[in-house]
Amino acid sequence: MIPALARLRIPETVRWGIALAFVTALVSGISIFVNGFAVKQVPDAALFTTLKNGLAALLLVTLAGAAIRPAEIRGIRPRSWGWLVVIGVVGGSLPFLLFFGGLAMASAPSAAFIHKTLFVWVALLAVPFLGERLGRLQLVALAVLGGGQAMLLSPAGISWGLGETMIAAATVLWAIETILAKRVLRDVPAPVVGAARLGFGLVVLAGFLALTGKLGALALVSAEQWRWVLLTGLLLSGYVASWYAALRRAPASAVTAILVLGAPVTALIQAISSGGLPVPPALLGHALLLAAGGTLAWLSVRRPRRAPVAS
Repeated sequence: MIPALARLRIPETVRWGIALAFVTALVSGISIFVNGFAVKQVPDAALFTTLKNGLAALLLVTLAGAAIRPAEIRGIRPRSWGWLVVIGVVGGSLPFLLFFGGLAMASAPSAAFIHKTLFVWVALLAVPFLGERLGRLQLVALAVLGGGQAMLLSPAGISWGLGETMIAAATVLWAIETILAKRVLRDVPAPVVGAARLGFGLVVLAGFLALTGKLGALALVSAEQWRWVLLTGLLLSGYVASWYAALRRAPASAVTAILVLGAPVTALIQAISSGGLPVPPALLGHALLLAAGGTLAWLSVRRPRRAPVAS
Protein backbone atom coordinates (compact mmCIF):
# COMPACT_ATOMS: atom_id res chain seq x y z
CA MET A 1 0.00 0.00 0.00
CA ILE A 2 1.23 3.52 -0.83
CA PRO A 3 0.82 5.84 2.22
CA ALA A 4 0.03 8.86 0.01
CA LEU A 5 -3.02 7.08 -1.41
CA ALA A 6 -4.24 6.24 2.08
CA ARG A 7 -4.28 9.95 2.95
CA LEU A 8 -6.29 10.66 -0.21
CA ARG A 9 -9.17 8.36 0.70
CA ILE A 10 -12.54 9.86 -0.21
CA PRO A 11 -15.00 10.46 2.66
CA GLU A 12 -17.78 7.89 3.00
CA THR A 13 -20.66 10.30 2.45
CA VAL A 14 -23.62 10.34 0.10
CA ARG A 15 -22.56 13.77 -1.18
CA TRP A 16 -19.24 12.34 -2.34
CA GLY A 17 -21.04 9.33 -3.81
CA ILE A 18 -23.24 11.56 -5.94
CA ALA A 19 -20.22 13.59 -7.05
CA LEU A 20 -18.46 10.39 -8.08
CA ALA A 21 -21.59 9.32 -9.99
CA PHE A 22 -21.30 12.49 -12.07
CA VAL A 23 -17.63 11.65 -12.71
CA THR A 24 -18.72 8.19 -13.86
CA ALA A 25 -21.30 9.71 -16.21
CA LEU A 26 -18.61 11.97 -17.68
CA VAL A 27 -16.25 9.04 -18.27
CA SER A 28 -19.13 7.00 -19.71
CA GLY A 29 -20.04 9.74 -22.18
CA ILE A 30 -16.46 9.99 -23.40
CA SER A 31 -16.10 6.21 -23.55
CA ILE A 32 -19.19 5.75 -25.72
CA PHE A 33 -17.81 8.21 -28.26
CA VAL A 34 -14.33 6.65 -28.27
CA ASN A 35 -15.65 3.08 -28.42
CA GLY A 36 -17.57 4.00 -31.55
CA PHE A 37 -14.22 4.35 -33.32
CA ALA A 38 -12.36 1.60 -31.45
CA VAL A 39 -14.78 -1.20 -32.37
CA LYS A 40 -14.11 -0.45 -36.04
CA GLN A 41 -10.38 -0.89 -35.50
CA VAL A 42 -10.75 -4.20 -33.62
CA PRO A 43 -13.84 -5.62 -35.35
CA ASP A 44 -14.02 -8.91 -33.41
CA ALA A 45 -16.23 -8.03 -30.41
CA ALA A 46 -14.96 -10.80 -28.11
CA LEU A 47 -11.30 -10.04 -28.86
CA PHE A 48 -11.76 -6.30 -28.38
CA THR A 49 -13.65 -6.80 -25.11
CA THR A 50 -11.06 -9.20 -23.74
CA LEU A 51 -8.13 -6.93 -24.57
CA LYS A 52 -9.55 -3.71 -23.13
CA ASN A 53 -10.98 -5.49 -20.08
CA GLY A 54 -7.65 -7.20 -19.50
CA LEU A 55 -5.80 -3.90 -19.54
CA ALA A 56 -8.38 -2.29 -17.25
CA ALA A 57 -8.19 -5.27 -14.88
CA LEU A 58 -4.41 -4.89 -14.64
CA LEU A 59 -4.75 -1.20 -13.83
CA LEU A 60 -7.45 -1.81 -11.19
CA VAL A 61 -5.50 -4.62 -9.53
CA THR A 62 -2.51 -2.26 -9.33
CA LEU A 63 -4.72 0.47 -7.85
CA ALA A 64 -6.19 -1.90 -5.26
CA GLY A 65 -2.72 -3.08 -4.24
CA ALA A 66 -1.51 0.50 -3.86
CA ALA A 67 -4.58 1.91 -2.06
CA ILE A 68 -5.72 -0.93 0.21
CA ARG A 69 -3.92 -2.18 3.29
CA PRO A 70 -2.88 -5.86 3.09
CA ALA A 71 -4.73 -6.48 6.37
CA GLU A 72 -7.97 -5.30 4.76
CA ILE A 73 -7.55 -7.72 1.89
CA ARG A 74 -6.70 -10.60 4.24
CA GLY A 75 -9.78 -9.73 6.27
CA ILE A 76 -12.18 -10.31 3.37
CA ARG A 77 -14.34 -13.31 4.27
CA PRO A 78 -14.44 -16.40 2.02
CA ARG A 79 -18.15 -15.77 1.41
CA SER A 80 -17.37 -12.29 0.11
CA TRP A 81 -14.72 -13.72 -2.21
CA GLY A 82 -17.39 -16.05 -3.55
CA TRP A 83 -19.66 -13.11 -4.31
CA LEU A 84 -16.76 -11.29 -5.98
CA VAL A 85 -16.40 -14.24 -8.35
CA VAL A 86 -20.13 -14.04 -9.10
CA ILE A 87 -19.79 -10.31 -9.81
CA GLY A 88 -16.92 -11.08 -12.19
CA VAL A 89 -19.12 -13.49 -14.14
CA VAL A 90 -22.45 -11.59 -13.97
CA GLY A 91 -20.97 -8.13 -14.47
CA GLY A 92 -17.45 -8.45 -15.84
CA SER A 93 -17.73 -11.03 -18.60
CA LEU A 94 -21.07 -12.41 -19.82
CA PRO A 95 -22.82 -9.05 -20.33
CA PHE A 96 -19.82 -7.67 -22.22
CA LEU A 97 -19.94 -10.59 -24.64
CA LEU A 98 -23.70 -10.20 -25.02
CA PHE A 99 -23.60 -6.43 -25.40
CA PHE A 100 -20.83 -6.11 -27.97
CA GLY A 101 -22.06 -9.18 -29.83
CA GLY A 102 -25.57 -7.74 -29.94
CA LEU A 103 -24.25 -4.32 -30.91
CA ALA A 104 -22.94 -5.81 -34.16
CA MET A 105 -26.49 -6.93 -35.08
CA ALA A 106 -28.81 -4.37 -33.46
CA SER A 107 -29.92 -1.02 -34.81
CA ALA A 108 -28.05 1.86 -33.16
CA PRO A 109 -31.14 3.69 -31.79
CA SER A 110 -32.59 0.51 -30.28
CA ALA A 111 -29.25 -0.51 -28.76
CA ALA A 112 -28.71 2.90 -27.17
CA PHE A 113 -32.20 3.04 -25.68
CA ILE A 114 -32.14 -0.53 -24.31
CA HIS A 115 -28.79 -0.02 -22.61
CA LYS A 116 -29.95 3.26 -21.06
CA THR A 117 -32.86 1.50 -19.33
CA LEU A 118 -30.38 0.17 -16.77
CA PHE A 119 -31.60 2.70 -14.20
CA VAL A 120 -35.16 1.32 -14.48
CA TRP A 121 -34.10 -2.26 -13.69
CA VAL A 122 -31.84 -1.14 -10.83
CA ALA A 123 -34.63 0.99 -9.31
CA LEU A 124 -37.05 -1.97 -9.49
CA LEU A 125 -34.53 -4.30 -7.84
CA ALA A 126 -33.17 -1.81 -5.29
CA VAL A 127 -36.50 -1.41 -3.49
CA PRO A 128 -37.04 -5.09 -2.51
CA PHE A 129 -33.40 -6.22 -2.30
CA LEU A 130 -31.63 -3.15 -0.90
CA GLY A 131 -34.48 -1.54 1.00
CA GLU A 132 -34.14 1.74 -0.90
CA ARG A 133 -37.16 4.04 -0.85
CA LEU A 134 -38.43 5.96 -3.85
CA GLY A 135 -40.53 8.98 -2.95
CA ARG A 136 -43.01 10.74 -5.19
CA LEU A 137 -40.49 13.29 -6.45
CA GLN A 138 -37.96 10.56 -7.19
CA LEU A 139 -40.52 8.59 -9.18
CA VAL A 140 -41.42 11.72 -11.16
CA ALA A 141 -37.74 12.42 -11.85
CA LEU A 142 -37.19 8.82 -12.99
CA ALA A 143 -40.20 9.12 -15.32
CA VAL A 144 -38.82 12.37 -16.76
CA LEU A 145 -35.47 10.64 -17.22
CA GLY A 146 -37.16 7.90 -19.23
CA GLY A 147 -39.09 10.47 -21.27
CA GLY A 148 -35.93 12.37 -22.03
CA GLN A 149 -34.29 9.22 -23.31
CA ALA A 150 -37.28 8.45 -25.51
CA MET A 151 -36.92 11.87 -27.14
CA LEU A 152 -33.38 10.97 -28.20
CA LEU A 153 -34.66 8.02 -30.26
CA SER A 154 -34.93 8.07 -34.02
CA PRO A 155 -38.22 6.24 -34.72
CA ALA A 156 -37.05 5.19 -38.17
CA GLY A 157 -34.23 3.13 -36.67
CA ILE A 158 -36.18 1.30 -33.97
CA SER A 159 -36.40 -2.46 -34.40
CA TRP A 160 -36.18 -5.67 -32.39
CA GLY A 161 -34.25 -8.82 -33.17
CA LEU A 162 -31.58 -11.12 -31.76
CA GLY A 163 -29.14 -8.25 -31.32
CA GLU A 164 -31.62 -6.23 -29.25
CA THR A 165 -32.42 -9.31 -27.17
CA MET A 166 -28.73 -9.83 -26.41
CA ILE A 167 -28.33 -6.19 -25.36
CA ALA A 168 -31.44 -6.41 -23.15
CA ALA A 169 -30.02 -9.54 -21.47
CA ALA A 170 -26.71 -7.75 -20.90
CA THR A 171 -28.52 -4.77 -19.36
CA VAL A 172 -30.46 -6.98 -16.95
CA LEU A 173 -27.25 -8.77 -15.94
CA TRP A 174 -25.58 -5.42 -15.23
CA ALA A 175 -28.58 -4.44 -13.11
CA ILE A 176 -28.26 -7.65 -11.09
CA GLU A 177 -24.54 -7.01 -10.73
CA THR A 178 -25.28 -3.52 -9.37
CA ILE A 179 -27.49 -4.95 -6.62
CA LEU A 180 -24.95 -7.64 -5.72
CA ALA A 181 -22.09 -5.15 -5.71
CA LYS A 182 -23.99 -2.71 -3.49
CA ARG A 183 -24.34 -5.42 -0.86
CA VAL A 184 -20.74 -6.64 -1.17
CA LEU A 185 -19.43 -3.07 -0.91
CA ARG A 186 -20.68 -2.98 2.68
CA ASP A 187 -17.76 -5.21 3.64
CA VAL A 188 -15.26 -5.01 0.78
CA PRO A 189 -13.36 -1.86 -0.34
CA ALA A 190 -14.46 -0.46 -3.69
CA PRO A 191 -11.03 -0.85 -5.40
CA VAL A 192 -11.05 -4.57 -4.55
CA VAL A 193 -14.57 -5.03 -5.95
CA GLY A 194 -13.62 -3.22 -9.15
CA ALA A 195 -10.45 -5.28 -9.59
CA ALA A 196 -12.38 -8.50 -8.91
CA ARG A 197 -15.12 -7.58 -11.37
CA LEU A 198 -12.73 -7.29 -14.29
CA GLY A 199 -10.11 -9.72 -12.99
CA PHE A 200 -12.43 -12.70 -12.53
CA GLY A 201 -14.36 -11.62 -15.61
CA LEU A 202 -11.15 -11.74 -17.64
CA VAL A 203 -10.78 -15.43 -16.84
CA VAL A 204 -14.19 -16.09 -18.40
CA LEU A 205 -13.44 -13.92 -21.43
CA ALA A 206 -10.09 -15.63 -22.04
CA GLY A 207 -11.81 -19.00 -21.72
CA PHE A 208 -14.37 -17.93 -24.30
CA LEU A 209 -11.60 -16.97 -26.73
CA ALA A 210 -9.94 -20.33 -26.17
CA LEU A 211 -13.17 -22.27 -26.75
CA THR A 212 -13.92 -20.35 -29.94
CA GLY A 213 -10.38 -20.68 -31.27
CA LYS A 214 -9.67 -16.96 -31.19
CA LEU A 215 -6.70 -16.88 -28.83
CA GLY A 216 -4.32 -16.99 -31.77
CA ALA A 217 -5.74 -13.70 -33.02
CA LEU A 218 -3.99 -11.93 -30.15
CA ALA A 219 -0.70 -12.24 -32.03
CA LEU A 220 -2.22 -10.46 -35.03
CA VAL A 221 -3.23 -7.28 -33.19
CA SER A 222 -1.45 -4.34 -34.82
CA ALA A 223 0.23 -1.41 -33.08
CA GLU A 224 -2.64 0.87 -34.14
CA GLN A 225 -5.19 -1.53 -32.66
CA TRP A 226 -3.21 -1.72 -29.41
CA ARG A 227 -3.36 2.07 -29.15
CA TRP A 228 -7.16 1.92 -29.28
CA VAL A 229 -7.15 -0.91 -26.74
CA LEU A 230 -4.95 1.19 -24.45
CA LEU A 231 -7.24 4.22 -24.68
CA THR A 232 -10.48 2.28 -24.13
CA GLY A 233 -8.88 0.21 -21.35
CA LEU A 234 -7.84 3.38 -19.52
CA LEU A 235 -11.35 4.78 -19.82
CA LEU A 236 -12.89 1.50 -18.62
CA SER A 237 -10.65 1.39 -15.56
CA GLY A 238 -11.64 4.97 -14.69
CA TYR A 239 -15.30 4.14 -15.20
CA VAL A 240 -15.23 1.04 -12.98
CA ALA A 241 -13.18 2.74 -10.24
CA SER A 242 -15.49 5.77 -10.00
CA TRP A 243 -18.64 3.63 -10.44
CA TYR A 244 -17.97 1.37 -7.48
CA ALA A 245 -16.73 4.25 -5.34
CA ALA A 246 -20.02 6.04 -6.05
CA LEU A 247 -22.12 2.93 -5.51
CA ARG A 248 -20.51 2.33 -2.11
CA ARG A 249 -21.53 5.77 -0.88
CA ALA A 250 -24.87 6.59 -2.52
CA PRO A 251 -28.16 4.79 -3.28
CA ALA A 252 -27.95 2.42 -6.24
CA SER A 253 -31.06 3.89 -7.86
CA ALA A 254 -29.64 7.43 -7.77
CA VAL A 255 -26.15 6.46 -8.96
CA THR A 256 -27.52 4.48 -11.90
CA ALA A 257 -29.93 7.25 -12.87
CA ILE A 258 -27.14 9.85 -12.88
CA LEU A 259 -25.16 7.54 -15.15
CA VAL A 260 -27.71 8.31 -17.90
CA LEU A 261 -26.22 11.82 -18.06
CA GLY A 262 -23.41 10.30 -20.08
CA ALA A 263 -25.72 10.72 -23.10
CA PRO A 264 -25.54 14.55 -23.13
CA VAL A 265 -21.76 14.29 -22.75
CA THR A 266 -21.53 12.06 -25.82
CA ALA A 267 -23.87 14.38 -27.74
CA LEU A 268 -21.71 17.40 -26.86
CA ILE A 269 -18.54 15.66 -28.06
CA GLN A 270 -20.28 14.61 -31.27
CA ALA A 271 -21.53 18.16 -31.84
CA ILE A 272 -18.01 19.56 -31.39
CA SER A 273 -16.61 16.87 -33.68
CA SER A 274 -19.17 17.34 -36.45
CA GLY A 275 -19.75 21.05 -36.04
CA GLY A 276 -23.53 20.61 -35.91
CA LEU A 277 -26.12 20.64 -33.13
CA PRO A 278 -28.66 17.85 -32.43
CA VAL A 279 -32.20 18.35 -33.74
CA PRO A 280 -34.60 20.28 -31.42
CA PRO A 281 -36.37 17.17 -30.01
CA ALA A 282 -33.00 15.71 -29.06
CA LEU A 283 -31.94 18.98 -27.45
CA LEU A 284 -35.11 18.94 -25.37
CA GLY A 285 -34.46 15.32 -24.45
CA HIS A 286 -30.95 16.15 -23.23
CA ALA A 287 -32.35 19.07 -21.23
CA LEU A 288 -34.85 16.74 -19.56
CA LEU A 289 -32.06 14.28 -18.74
CA LEU A 290 -30.01 17.00 -17.08
CA ALA A 291 -33.00 18.33 -15.14
CA ALA A 292 -34.05 14.88 -13.92
CA GLY A 293 -30.49 13.86 -13.06
CA GLY A 294 -29.93 17.08 -11.13
CA THR A 295 -33.19 16.59 -9.23
CA LEU A 296 -32.30 13.02 -8.25
CA ALA A 297 -28.86 14.17 -7.11
CA TRP A 298 -30.42 16.93 -4.97
CA LEU A 299 -32.95 14.54 -3.45
CA SER A 300 -30.13 12.16 -2.51
CA VAL A 301 -27.77 14.67 -0.88
CA ARG A 302 -30.46 16.43 1.14
CA ARG A 303 -30.94 13.18 3.10
CA PRO A 304 -28.51 12.03 5.85
CA ARG A 305 -25.00 12.65 4.62
CA ARG A 306 -23.44 9.44 5.95
CA ALA A 307 -23.69 6.53 3.56
CA PRO A 308 -25.24 3.38 5.09
CA VAL A 309 -22.56 1.15 3.57
CA ALA A 310 -19.62 2.84 5.27
CA SER A 311 -17.52 0.57 7.40
